[in-house]
Amino acid sequence: MLEKSALILNCFPPTGGPFRLTELSELTGLPKATVHRLVTDLVRLGWLERSEAHYRLGVKMFELGALVPRRRDLRHVALPFLQDLFEATHETINLGVREGLEVVYLERIHGHNAPQLPSYIGGSLPLTCTGVGKALLAFSGGELTEEVLSRPLPSITPYSITDPARLRTVLEKIQVSGLAYEEQESTVGVSCIAAPVFAGDTIAAALSVSVPRDRFRPAQLAPAVRTAALALSRLLRQGA
Repeated sequence: MLEKSALILNCFPPTGGPFRLTELSELTGLPKATVHRLVTDLVRLGWLERSEAHYRLGVKMFELGALVPRRRDLRHVALPFLQDLFEATHETINLGVREGLEVVYLERIHGHNAPQLPSYIGGSLPLTCTGVGKALLAFSGGELTEEVLSRPLPSITPYSITDPARLRTVLEKIQVSGLAYEEQESTVGVSCIAAPVFAGDTIAAALSVSVPRDRFRPAQLAPAVRTAALALSRLLRQGA
């Protein structure tokens, strides 16, 4: 029953839902009666919420996620640097970590006239479709890179990179420059600059600035992003 409940909960990230009972049955492949029984229990536990005929993730899931020590501690340490980056740019700031082949977002500070983004705190997106994800991928080792390149590359927008040779070149450039760029690859009309954050020799996270394309100024934004990432890396290295 735990595995079946996990199937239901996994229907929601990164941006799924709310779903009707029938939709959850179709997505999980479970009988409708089984799904009904499970979602009733999940609602009772606070892991799901029900609004009329629709179900969405409950507040309890957010509370549980906030208790994960590594994510909680990293977010706490990083927050002052994210706030400094926001003050320097007045744009949307993101912090993410890698989980498998996805980036999970730990924190976001919304900028002025912030664009609508598909990511959210606790949500996830493919590594290859975001600046934060590409920064994480570029410095996570050759074995992971080869695994990603051996699979079909996901496409969120028409600008998402789906050619393995092109992605390999992009990752090599990130390794040289220490900066990752996203050009409307997760949201049309939005660009991003990201930089890796290290704890010693190991990549721990990545942070970024997301900007509407009409005011995207890489030459102005890149130094601020790089400075924030280096400062946070320096602090993490001292605590390693």
